[in-house]
Amino acid sequence: MKHQNIAEALREGIAEEMERDSTVFCMGEDIGVPGGWGGAFTVTLGLEKRFPGRILDTPIAEAGFFGAAVGAAMMGMRPIVDVQYGDFLLCAMDQIHSNASMMRYMSGGTASVPMVMRAPVGATGRGAQHARNTERFFVGVPGLKVVAPSTAYDAKGLLKASVRNGNPVMIFEHKLLYGSKGPRAESGAVDATSEIPDVDYTVPLGTAAVRREGSDVTILAWLLMAHVAMQTANELAVDGIKAEVIDVRSLSPIDYETIGKSVQKTGRVIIVEEGPKTGGVSAELAAGIMEHFGGSLLAPIVRVASPDVPVPFAPILENAYRPDLPRIRQAVRRILDL
Repeated sequence: MKHQNIAEALREGIAEEMERDSTVFCMGEDIGVPGGWGGAFTVTLGLEKRFPGRILDTPIAEAGFFGAAVGAAMMGMRPIVDVQYGDFLLCAMDQIHSNASMMRYMSGGTASVPMVMRAPVGATGRGAQHARNTERFFVGVPGLKVVAPSTAYDAKGLLKASVRNGNPVMIFEHKLLYGSKGPRAESGAVDATSEIPDVDYTVPLGTAAVRREGSDVTILAWLLMAHVAMQTANELAVDGIKAEVIDVRSLSPIDYETIGKSVQKTGRVIIVEEGPKTGGVSAELAAGIMEHFGGSLLAPIVRVASPDVPVPFAPILENAYRPDLPRIRQAVRRILDL
């Protein structure tokens, strides 16, 4: 076992997959600069030395290098594509939506696109164009799988499972969870380190994780909000409120089996999302829970999300924008009619 942060775990997972499979390679912006940071958040640090010719730097032209990755994947390679910020995925939306996600269907199964796309998200003092949680734009894309790890163990396991999956997979990673050090250390970072086993392992796509068991209310969250939800549950426990926290972690497909068992037990659901409420992932989760388990609900589903405005730049406004412990605690007490 070793203790690693998310950046370290992802780096190790990428290296292991490249050693295991010669068709795996990485491409993206600033990921292989000699003496550089290893991408924006150190995930590929030093890999250009270990794997010469397989850590490919690209121009700042997302539509171009995502298209190249789609073509490489169709020809039998397994690219891991790194975009500096999740906001920039929208520059490559046509390649992702019209080509990567549809090619297997349009070819009647004769072509596949086994590519992994990695994208940092979350508000971290960088302004509106480098701070959005862009998960919402991809969870409804047919043919695309979407995951969002909140721990180092899950980050490595989900990445390895994604590389081996054979379909396009989007991995969202929160900037405050990387644990990057030195010049890439993030102010306000949250500890997402894990004990990582020395054996090969994967975390299955399409599965959620129960982080804390409880019987009064179910709190669903992912990425940074999974940690805030856990902090809230720990605080509520002091008052005798037993909150069950589920890290959704797979946003498409969603693990309604695990979620349903919790809903049927507690009868009350709060969904916490860092992105804006309207049209968000929480809306899809709420609709799915109503369709599958509406008869088990003892109260309406409550969503705790950011307001429908661009992410503000000023730190005091950014902190007010993003859901926090007091807002989740207030939602819990309201749904329990306390």
